[in-house]
Amino acid sequence: MTASGPLTGTRVVELAGLGPGPFAAMLLADMGADVVRVERSDRVTGGDPATPPADVSNRGRRSIGVDLKHPAGRATVLRLVEQADALLEGFRPGVTERLGVGPDDCWALNPRLVYGRMTGWGQDGPNAPLAGHDIDYIALTGVLGAIGRVDSRPVPPLNLVGDFGGGGMFLAFGVVCGLLEARRSGQGQVVDAAMVDGSAVLSTMFWALLAMGAYNDVRGTNLLDTGAHFYEVYETADGRHVAVGAIEPQFYAELCRLTGFEADRPDPPSHFDSSTWPERKAAMAALFRSRTRAEWCELLEHTDACVAPVLSFTEAPGHPHLQARGTFVAVEGVVQPAPAPRFSRTPGSIQRPPAHPGQHTDEILADWLGAPAHEVASLRASGAIT
Repeated sequence: MTASGPLTGTRVVELAGLGPGPFAAMLLADMGADVVRVERSDRVTGGDPATPPADVSNRGRRSIGVDLKHPAGRATVLRLVEQADALLEGFRPGVTERLGVGPDDCWALNPRLVYGRMTGWGQDGPNAPLAGHDIDYIALTGVLGAIGRVDSRPVPPLNLVGDFGGGGMFLAFGVVCGLLEARRSGQGQVVDAAMVDGSAVLSTMFWALLAMGAYNDVRGTNLLDTGAHFYEVYETADGRHVAVGAIEPQFYAELCRLTGFEADRPDPPSHFDSSTWPERKAAMAALFRSRTRAEWCELLEHTDACVAPVLSFTEAPGHPHLQARGTFVAVEGVVQPAPAPRFSRTPGSIQRPPAHPGQHTDEILADWLGAPAHEVASLRASGAIT
């Protein structure tokens, strides 16, 4: 397939892992990078290329099966590194060093290589060697404690904040920054992308509000955490929901005008008066229960009242706005989010569907290394590749 996107011509080696690392690799591939995913040999079980795997987070790259514990397997990966601009890995600190493909091993062959490392706790600190998951990382940074309703337990926001927002996206951003710097300096460096760090950065606005005295630690009582009646999710008559986000005075006025909310109060208090929020929220909840979601959307969705239907994953691709923008696409019959952000001159694209582990081993070795067929056969016979 012909690549397109602003990263076309960039080569990336991805040491296969889980979650945020593959997501970062997907983002780079969507933007045109040629990403080779190095899978463990024992994961290569075959598979019909005509029936791609369903895990769309692995889209856009080719896959090679390698035994990194085999000397020739390690040497093969280092040969790929010689041809690469960046490497991504998501192991605990020290693992790639023990495998012989750590930063120093790679820089000995390719000093310009940007070495992207994805962990939860980071490369140093007391927790660095410990296991963890998204929920643990966002718990430590204060993010999890801020999400939820008053007098209730914190609500994990899926694993969007730690794994993907604070992890994978920051790794991709860091790698691109590293690539730009390497072009000037001729030197690579380590990108230490830690989910605790990224999650903390994502919450920057709330640290600002806290410093300004406009935020408190009582969950569910603030402007954006469901404390306010005008920034809330409401149930409709048919058991579905709408999201209301009428923060600015002109948008709140439009919401009230169209719905008739508080029309019987000639001089209602400011909607920012937090002492009135519980009472007004109860009234607004009763109002939204009086009509179906479709009825409210017909009235409000195409106005400045800042109201939108709460859609499920299966409903979202059918929304007219998302259809018009092509926000979701189908590849090999699998519906998935399209590449983002968008570029006017060098648009990104989904280069290929997800690969079966090891599906492109021979192709990659020939393409990147110019390895002849007899060399590939010898490596396979030795167990170095699969």
